[in-house]
Amino acid sequence: MSETQDDFKQAALDYHRQAPAGKIKVTPTKALITQRDLALAYSPGVAAACEAIVADPGEASALTARGNLVGVITNGTAVLGLGDIGPLAGKPVMEGKGVLFQKFAGIDVFDLEIAEKDPDRLVEIIAALEPTFGGINLEDIKAPECFVVERKLRERLKIPVFHDDQHGTAIIVGAALLNALKVVGKRIGEVKLAVSGAGAAGIACLDMVVALGVKPENILVADRDGVLHVDRPDLQPGGGNHGIARYARDTAARSLADIVRGADVFIGVSAGNILGADMVRTMAERPIIFALANPTPEIDPALARQARPDAVIATGRSDHPNQVNNALCFPYIFRGALDVGATAINEEMKLACVQAIAELARREATDLGTAYGGDTPRFGPEYLIPRPFDPRLLVSVAPAVARAAMESGVATRPIEDLDAYRDRLSSWVFRTGLVMKPLFDRARADRKRVVYAEGEEETVLRAVQTVVDEGLAFPILVGRPAVIERRIQRLGLRLKLGREVEVTNIDDDPRFNEYWQLYHQIMQRKGITPAAAKAIVRSRDVVIAALMVRRGEADAMLCGLVGRYVRKLKYVRQILGVESEERGLSALSAVINEKGVTFFTDTHVQVDPSAAQVAESVVQAAFRLKLFGITPKAALISHSNFGSSESASAQKMRDALQILRERAPRLEVEGEMHADIALNEEARQRIFPNSRLSGRANLLAFANLDAANAGYNLVRNVTDGVGLGPILMGLSAAAHVLTPSATVRRVVNMTAIAAVDAQIRAARG
Repeated sequence: MSETQDDFKQAALDYHRQAPAGKIKVTPTKALITQRDLALAYSPGVAAACEAIVADPGEASALTARGNLVGVITNGTAVLGLGDIGPLAGKPVMEGKGVLFQKFAGIDVFDLEIAEKDPDRLVEIIAALEPTFGGINLEDIKAPECFVVERKLRERLKIPVFHDDQHGTAIIVGAALLNALKVVGKRIGEVKLAVSGAGAAGIACLDMVVALGVKPENILVADRDGVLHVDRPDLQPGGGNHGIARYARDTAARSLADIVRGADVFIGVSAGNILGADMVRTMAERPIIFALANPTPEIDPALARQARPDAVIATGRSDHPNQVNNALCFPYIFRGALDVGATAINEEMKLACVQAIAELARREATDLGTAYGGDTPRFGPEYLIPRPFDPRLLVSVAPAVARAAMESGVATRPIEDLDAYRDRLSSWVFRTGLVMKPLFDRARADRKRVVYAEGEEETVLRAVQTVVDEGLAFPILVGRPAVIERRIQRLGLRLKLGREVEVTNIDDDPRFNEYWQLYHQIMQRKGITPAAAKAIVRSRDVVIAALMVRRGEADAMLCGLVGRYVRKLKYVRQILGVESEERGLSALSAVINEKGVTFFTDTHVQVDPSAAQVAESVVQAAFRLKLFGITPKAALISHSNFGSSESASAQKMRDALQILRERAPRLEVEGEMHADIALNEEARQRIFPNSRLSGRANLLAFANLDAANAGYNLVRNVTDGVGLGPILMGLSAAAHVLTPSATVRRVVNMTAIAAVDAQIRAARG
């Protein structure tokens, strides 16, 4: 049963009423635990920061939140589709804007709802707030006052001022138009436009499409008073229409139907249901229709498609393809502007934003997680622009805007290394990015052959596209070439089988006899007959991948995206063997969240390890933390605190500590202890002042599989953390077994880990 409008309205009210009311709050970003913290944050320590800003006002961005703080400001005169409802009623919208700034770009917001309709007084109020903010986002101010307010503020202030209702819509329309023209095969300098609406968004859209190359003489515009033509009295000098007179034409057209006839493009930023199906039928072949009125478009997309099946359509609604949504723009244009200390958001920056958004939609979607609801979009009539939850927007748009700001001379803090800046943004979007960077760099330096057992899986194929683009490894896919090729085409990937990617055909590989004979040789004393060996090799992609590593045809392998972890691990262990049967295998997993990165062992393999095996797992894990550039601080986790219990599991962890003291005397490790004590140095010092562990532990070792796996999954889910691993430790070759929940990003990360694993083994000889 679908949700009714009343049900949705009630759900929205319940959402906003849930305590704490609203959608935003302010939280401190520094520790406020001790008296010293308070002294540093406020009196007397705050005086040092004040004096530094007096000496150099530029220090405000380094010493306060100003450089990452945007004011979302309205007077409530043109709120969404609600009109002049006033500043108080507009507050939920402004809070929502703040949520989007933080969600998509990590920008903090103070929303200000100002009870002032006089544009000059509104300008004075906002201008007086310049010391507070790094940028101003004007919102829901009606035309024509919005033009006056923005212009005067831009003239007075030395921080970016951006009226999103105008320019945000224009930027997304510009990107969508560029791509729609590519889809229909028309040149921007030759098309004819019919535009409905000459308010703030309409004029901004017109200015944008002209800047992109549409000829002004090819544009006809209609507003609520009819077509903009040179004889209209209100468009004469002194007529009071701010900026629209320049789009008046010497034309006999007097109605919307007149200007639509023969037009290649219709852009509507006006009112619902004003574009009839008969009008659409008169448009040029392969028409482009942007019906952006909300909540009711100028024409229902289904009706437009029925009238013109060859039409390419966009709306402002999320329940139709090609939603023109300002959230594709404003978080990222401000991110780039703030990061270079821009004094304005100029035309060059807006055009850079347009081009970056358009280009992103034309790239294949290789690493989107849940942003697209499970389907992978492909550039075409129903995918002209990215969707708001596309994680690539920040990394694509903000650097383009920052570069444009620097090149156009409005950046006060230029970024010297844009590649490093992209890496930093990528680390914010993909929270594993900063942790993985040392291994990515090392993997690129000496690329290894990595074989993927489940080579037909979409997650693998999308990951492999990134692996190829990033130069992390030489991929080998196990699967059926025809199936892989079809899926590459359907996903819109650029992988070239036989060139960038090798395929091992599971159905018809000339090495099949060699493979099954080797498997039989390994397993002949474990009940495997020649017939069984043939059947297993023919039907088990993980077996083929492991045999390729054993034969030296691949340097490392990944598997586990389909099927049970234990079964996959069994085959890998049978074929590749372990370094030491006594020490065994173990698995290391990590969670990256706001607290940093925390590693857990053993999360997947040893059900009830011995003290020696716990110690071995910690030693192996500590080595791998150093590969990430992290100094290991290990804690042996138990229900017991430093001898408070005599249980078997507590004694096991005490024994493991003694083994570690002997095997790795330089390793910073302590135990046995509660998990909260491992993570809180102050509490640890109170109960055990002589602890050899300093700070917060980043490597947690558990007494059994239940505790380790539960701890890892609880932390990952409760803290909204991102998982990394599992990383197999103790095998005789570079091989890792993933889980079916692995994302594209996790497969990419594990590829780099596997490649570096192979490098280390090759160096050892």
